[in-house]
This record gives sequence, structure tokens and C-alpha cells, in this order.
Amino acid sequence: MSAVREDARLAALHSYHLLDAPRPVVLDELTRVAGAVFGTPMAAVTLIGRDRHWFAGNTGVPGDGGPRSGSFCGQVVDRRLALVVEDALAHPAYRDWDTVAGAPNIRFYAGVPVIDEDGHALGAMCVLDDEPRTAGDRQMDLLRTLAGQAAGHLAALRNRRLLAEVGDELSRAISREEDFVATVSHELRTPVTTIQGYLELLVDNEELAPYRMLIDPIQRNGERLVRMVDHLLAGTRPAGAPLPLLRATTDLATVAEAAVAACRAQAAQRDVPVVIETGPLTTGVPGDLTRLSQAAEQLVRNAILFSPAGRTVTVRVSGAVLEVIDTGAGIPADELPHVTERFYRGGHARDQAVPGVGLGLSIADRIMQAHDGILTVESGGRGRGATARMSLPG
Repeated sequence: MSAVREDARLAALHSYHLLDAPRPVVLDELTRVAGAVFGTPMAAVTLIGRDRHWFAGNTGVPGDGGPRSGSFCGQVVDRRLALVVEDALAHPAYRDWDTVAGAPNIRFYAGVPVIDEDGHALGAMCVLDDEPRTAGDRQMDLLRTLAGQAAGHLAALRNRRLLAEVGDELSRAISREEDFVATVSHELRTPVTTIQGYLELLVDNEELAPYRMLIDPIQRNGERLVRMVDHLLAGTRPAGAPLPLLRATTDLATVAEAAVAACRAQAAQRDVPVVIETGPLTTGVPGDLTRLSQAAEQLVRNAILFSPAGRTVTVRVSGAVLEVIDTGAGIPADELPHVTERFYRGGHARDQAVPGVGLGLSIADRIMQAHDGILTVESGGRGRGATARMSLPG
């Protein structure tokens, strides 16, 4: 890359004011989608500075960044091309890198460039694992889609900051709220993420196999705590506060895949199979992939939690509609009008101590309202299952 082009790229990068700043929650959410789709414990939206890289969005990767030398994402930016490393330890160019030879012991890497609206490669959207693996064509297509979403979110964040600087009160309010949520999220999530990282190291230690029965519940409850923090942050936004969205053409089949992938571990733990059925699809719906995936994930998690072992949950996508159908506990008619209220928990949830704080459907409903869509929940009554339906403008 020429010096002039690199200087222009760096000037564009610094205009976003994200280096050394609290990570935007929406980019953290995007990395969770990427990690779920690939089934990797680590994912990041990485910005590449002159001499270092910085995680603007992060799931599972220790620290906030590091030197540009020895950065896989730095190579993606230099080449402006996707990079897939199936086993870094077996690759002569990477096996001696600090992040490969030592923590976090990267073996697998897949990354694509994050290119802004002016054509500058700001960084990379990447997924990582400490085990060798491969990346399929469909997964790489999804990663490119997520990289485009990351670029769109970065542009929206910059635009809101610029509006706030010139005195737009709504933009100032949104920016203050985003800064607060990002700081709280960082302070609450970082200790738990660190604990989970060390637990994974313990799980990989064969000498500690006899203690696996103690370690596994700690991991599950750590994940549950992270989900609860996410629910509280997402579900307790002030009622009048607008929900910032990136409106782009979004594939609902991708939304379904991301939601199901995020719930894979919970479904396996509860022995509830989840299948995806697709009918005739539109070319795309206007929406925010991250937010819509978050809404669909809430619906799938609810269906899993309220289904007996062995019962299948079906996620059906047709046109501009996504449905989550279960044959589980069902919802009494007198409770149906209240299921999208914040902190509402029905009788079955209380009686059976179903995990949750009563925010999942409220979060999904708010996301649908922000998209000018509708969330409907139907049930034949107790014991007759339920259908949650996300309907978007076609």
C-alpha cells in the first residue's frame, strides 16, 4: 500500500473516534452473531491503526488490541482481501506469532475487510478459534455480509457523533445513551468473559478431566449471566428513546441461521432439536441484520425453554415473515395480551422456575416496532405450544 493511500486510510479511521473508546454495543452484538454462525469462541471487528490493532467489537478475544505486526487482520487490510488460515500452527508464516505460540493460541482465522463508504479498508470482521477448522463458502458469504453491516454501523455512529457536535439534541441523547450502555456493558461483561476464558483453558487440560462436572456448570452459568446482562441493557432502554438501526437489505434466511446458531448450545443441552424451513423468499427486507437476529434469537430461546425434551422447534421463513413454532407449554389466553410487557413472566415460567427475567419478547417487540414491523404471539392454550411471528414490510 502506498504511503499516500495509507495516510488517507488512517485519516478516515481516526474520523470515527473509536480507538481507545468504549466498544459500541452494536458491534459487540455483531461479533456474537459471527461467532454463532461459525461456531467459534472468538470474533472481532478489528480496526487497524498505523502500528496497532484495536477491537471495536469483540466476543471472546482477550484484551482490547495489540501491535499491528503479527495481526491477521492487518494482513487483510494490507491486501484488501479475505484471509482464511485453517491451522496457524502448521503455517510457516504464522506459527511463531505470539498470538499463535501463546495466548489466545489462535489456530483458525477467517477475516474479510471492513470497507467504509469512501472505499477505505478500516479493519476486518473476523472469527477465530483455538482449534483448527475450515470455512465453507456459505459461511464466508455470511462473514462478508456481516462486514458490510459493520461498515454501515461505523458510518451511522460517526454521523450521529457529527450531528451531536453541531447541536442536534436527538443525536446527543442517543450518543450519551450509547456511551453509557457501552461503558456498563464493558464493565459487566469483561470480568465474566475473562472467567470464561480461563474456564476454557481448564476444560482443555486433560489432567483436570475429573473436575469437568464442576467446571461445566460454571461455564453455563457464566453464559447465562452474560445473556442476562445483555437482556437488561437491551430491555431497559427508556421507552421514548429511539432504537438506532442500520437500514439495509437483509436476508431473513440469514437472520434465521444466525438466531438458531446462537441457540445451538442451549438446544443441545435441553435436547430440543431446532430446524429451519424456508418457503418462497423475497429478495430482501429493509432492516438491521444484527437487531433482527437478536429479535429472532429471543423467540428461538423462548421456544426452547418452554419445550419438553425431544420436542422440535421449527423456524419457518417465507417472504417477509419469520415464524418460530413450538409444541411446548403453550400460553393461556388471559396471559397472551401481556407477553410483550417488560419483566412479565407467565404462570408456567414462575411455577417451573424457567430461566429468564421476562424481557425477551419485550426486546423482540421493540425491535419489530423500530422496523415498522409487527410481532404477534399465538397459542392454543396451556400445553398446546405457541407460534411467535415477525412480520416485516415487504
